Amino acid sequence: MTTEIPPSPHAQPRKRLYVGGLLVLLTSLLLHLIIISWARGLITLPSGQPPDDTMIVAATLESEPPVIPKPKIVAAKPKPRPRPPAPAPVAAPTAPATETLSPAEHETPTASTGDNKVAAEETPEPATPEAEEGIAYKIDLPPSANLKYDIQKIPKEGSPTYGSGTISWHTDGHQYTVDGDFGVLFITALRFKSSGSITDIGIVPELYSEKRFRRSETNTHFQRDPALISFSASTKSYPRTGGEQDRASIIWQLAGIGRGDSEKFVAGASIDLFVAGTRDAETWHILVIGQEDIVVDGTTISAWHVARAPRRGSYDQKLDIWLAPQLNWYPVRLRYTEANGDYLDMSLSKLNVSAPH
Repeated sequence: MTTEIPPSPHAQPRKRLYVGGLLVLLTSLLLHLIIISWARGLITLPSGQPPDDTMIVAATLESEPPVIPKPKIVAAKPKPRPRPPAPAPVAAPTAPATETLSPAEHETPTASTGDNKVAAEETPEPATPEAEEGIAYKIDLPPSANLKYDIQKIPKEGSPTYGSGTISWHTDGHQYTVDGDFGVLFITALRFKSSGSITDIGIVPELYSEKRFRRSETNTHFQRDPALISFSASTKSYPRTGGEQDRASIIWQLAGIGRGDSEKFVAGASIDLFVAGTRDAETWHILVIGQEDIVVDGTTISAWHVARAPRRGSYDQKLDIWLAPQLNWYPVRLRYTEANGDYLDMSLSKLNVSAPH
């Protein structure tokens, strides 16, 4: 029979003391290892500074495909004009004659969908008139003169109003100016001016200015370098190819054609000239209607009636001109008809020729 000896009451504390001492020893060894490792740099302790970038990451970036620039819209160059055929020998004219070529007809291209958005983001390029064969005109411009007109403004509905106007044409054979001033009821309704040079093709405008009642003045520039027609009231531009006119100079260019090349004035014929207005430009087809009798200051004279009708759908004015051959082809009557039917009629009342030609 075995007798169990009860554990000593002091054995349990000794065991706890032994385990505690062992833990202290292990902890001491671990601290020594940490201190030694830190000294050797094996363990990095946290600090307030950001760690050095010791990791290098190599990455290959795929380059994007090159960006293709937007296409630049460039106006096509007009076809070269053929030289006019040499005229048949004729007797020497009594007045010097020159020649001009009518410019090619211009039509503003219609914007198409799709590419329209790209075109809108580009700087507007000059519009280009359609190239067509030129027609030779002999030019003999009339002498300088001051012309005074009686004016009637005839509305489609209502009573007419009356006024007066003047057109001054001055040239020294090298330069020219045209000044116009129209008024109704003591109000200046329209003031305009055209200036430029005279060359072998006739009138070559450089600047056209127009001021309407209660509207800002507009300027049309006929630039030489670059050879463009530009506008203060529009971003459009057109290339200059020779023979272009403005709304004031065209009357005197027609008078020069009448004096120098009267055979072009035949009923049913058309005289085509490229004309710039205040915002754009286009070819004016001047239809020769025929000869009519006009009363000027109590005297009946014969005058050639020519007319420019705007293209269908346009709100531009219709212009009728009567040119009198026996009065140096001066414009003895003018009529401006609006799209709504109102018109301004101007009849010559006084002519003062200041420089005989």
